[in-house]
Amino acid sequence: MKDGPDIARIAALIGDPARANMLVELMAGKALTAGELARVGGVTQQTASSHLNKLVDGHLVQVLKQGRHKYFSLASDDVASVLETLMGVAAKSGHYRTRTGPRDAAMRKARVCYNHLAGDMGTRLYDGMMRTGKLRTTTDGPELTDHGAAMMTEFGIDLDALARKRAPLCRDCLDWSERRAHLAGSVGRAILTRMEELNWLRRVPQSRALIFTPMGEQAFCATFEADPT
Repeated sequence: MKDGPDIARIAALIGDPARANMLVELMAGKALTAGELARVGGVTQQTASSHLNKLVDGHLVQVLKQGRHKYFSLASDDVASVLETLMGVAAKSGHYRTRTGPRDAAMRKARVCYNHLAGDMGTRLYDGMMRTGKLRTTTDGPELTDHGAAMMTEFGIDLDALARKRAPLCRDCLDWSERRAHLAGSVGRAILTRMEELNWLRRVPQSRALIFTPMGEQAFCATFEADPT
């Protein structure tokens, strides 16, 4: 047996169709019960609990207890990044679970990727910040410039509070539909939260899709100097 990380175990955990469906559902960033995930996975609640125990043991999912209830969420940004990348590989290979339609178009334009903005709007944000010198590329990934940090503060994001957390401020995340990077990390999470607070967009029920209002899209393009096309 070769030394090193056991990727086969992680691949086997993700590879089961029921577990894969549960993990993709958790990409919306919400914590869900075993019953809710059972419906997504198309299995009984008892079977779902067995699947979830395996995902917890594999550190792909974490348990959040509230009173007598248990809720499940993705264990980390790293897990979400792996899932987003796998979805990109599947899309490039032509492997889709359903036929494309209006919801697919909405998902490709803007969606939640665990806790940050993805899709066309996500890559436009990233590209706009890179083009205008608010982000720069380093060997450790993207980082805010002084210009970018000032813009974040003006936008209403407390960078000092974010810096005190363990999560990196900025990370690349490969977008499955655009096949280019969008912005993850605590800054990516804070930007999405702030846009929701400003009512620039709304979440589509039972979906990861996000819908920008006309005013919100105009403000988005102006704030992040994103290409309006």
